[in-house]
Amino acid sequence: MTEYLIRRVLQSVLVIFLITIVTFLLIHAAPGGPTQMMLSPGLSPEVFKQQAHNLGLDKPVYIQYFRWIGDLLQGDLGYTFKNHLAVSDLLWPRIGNTFILMGAAWLVSLVIAIPWGIYNSTKVYGLSDQSASFISYIGFAMPTFWFGILLQQWFSLKLRWFPLSDMHTRGKEGDIGDLFMHLVLPITVLALGFLASYMKYSRASMLEVLDQDYIRTARAKGVKERKVVFHHALRNALIPIITVLGMDLPILVGGAALTESVFNWPGMGRWFVQMATQREYSVLMAITIVTAVMVVIGNLLADILYAVVDPRVKLGKQGGKAA
Repeated sequence: MTEYLIRRVLQSVLVIFLITIVTFLLIHAAPGGPTQMMLSPGLSPEVFKQQAHNLGLDKPVYIQYFRWIGDLLQGDLGYTFKNHLAVSDLLWPRIGNTFILMGAAWLVSLVIAIPWGIYNSTKVYGLSDQSASFISYIGFAMPTFWFGILLQQWFSLKLRWFPLSDMHTRGKEGDIGDLFMHLVLPITVLALGFLASYMKYSRASMLEVLDQDYIRTARAKGVKERKVVFHHALRNALIPIITVLGMDLPILVGGAALTESVFNWPGMGRWFVQMATQREYSVLMAITIVTAVMVVIGNLLADILYAVVDPRVKLGKQGGKAA
């Protein structure tokens, strides 16, 4: 296990290193590029060259990359071009805000979706199963921004049960109760989308496992249905679900741009869109790297959880999984 983890961490470091190269080259190849954004307009050629020299933009791209990666390893994510503010000072609070919103929506959807999907796999085409299918269709089909605006229209403007937008009421920053009230509507929007996906995955996975020969054998031996479902079937059914959860882990810091924009939530998704329109390349590179790290962590955690939920899954010497 330890050898496997060390190997996977080294592979992850290599993947992230390659991502930094691709990200840096793409940013420099973008129209306008960081050079034009970092230099003030209307400068004379002499002042332009001097300012480019001061910023290190007159050096070859590979030297600029090594300077950037060196700063990155020291925790320096650079500065915004327009206001010259430290990217790290702007980034980490927004990651925290997005983690609160996305994490809460994620947990709510998991608590509801997986047990409901498992139950529906044992009551196929029953009332619960058909209700879940109807909710899933709504979750997949309904535009996020439209659903958010609809909730605001009814529950904020008409009924006045919940705040319209933002993360806190002015003057109540740090108030947990006020934060909870602001979370209800955006969590509802996000959880509906998660719920539709996870419920379908958990139901389909359980149905596939419950159709296996060893499940029929257990039932023929008189094993109680509850034990068949939760002891024999659930562990195998969880493996595809874990894969999906590992792939979705980056959203905890990546955010949901549409939902955050509708509810004016100061998170990563909304900020990424704003920075993209303003061509703040240092911010875009920082967000890309953070998201890439979360993708790597999500895949690593999924691999580890395979062995936790199913003892037959072994993390072999070749880094593969053998039953």
